Amino acid sequence: MDMKTFKINDAATTQALGQRLGQIVSAGDVILLDGDLGAGKTTFTKGLALGLGIERNIKSPTFTIIREYKTGRLPLYHMDVYRLEDGGGDELGLDEYFNGNGVCVVEWSQFVASELPTEYLKIAFKRDDRDLDSTNRTLTITAHGTHYTEILEQL
Repeated sequence: MDMKTFKINDAATTQALGQRLGQIVSAGDVILLDGDLGAGKTTFTKGLALGLGIERNIKSPTFTIIREYKTGRLPLYHMDVYRLEDGGGDELGLDEYFNGNGVCVVEWSQFVASELPTEYLKIAFKRDDRDLDSTNRTLTITAHGTHYTEILEQL
């Protein structure tokens, strides 16, 4: 398991890192985004979508659970499974997404841990809470599997 840490101090840098990842991901990739509300998960996903060539505005899928964007180099499946903290992930057919031809981004992945594939890229977003107005973040990216280690090395 390989790991890299990025210190980020604004939304533009968060988005740029996402955009870089969007340029190197391939079909079937699964990216988990974990962190508190407002930590930058959706901002990162907006960048990832740009890297895939998706120009539509990316909104947090909190209420729809899954949003699909199919106008880029690869389809993007953006999932926010926060509302599944009491279970129910097995009814969504997540396997079909994870084994499909797109890129899956899963926010709050701990709530569907039993549904996740064994290999993925996990990004933990940590806010600098010393100053509530701070835009400083630490992103810790962990690769689970050889394919994701190769992606991590390109970031």
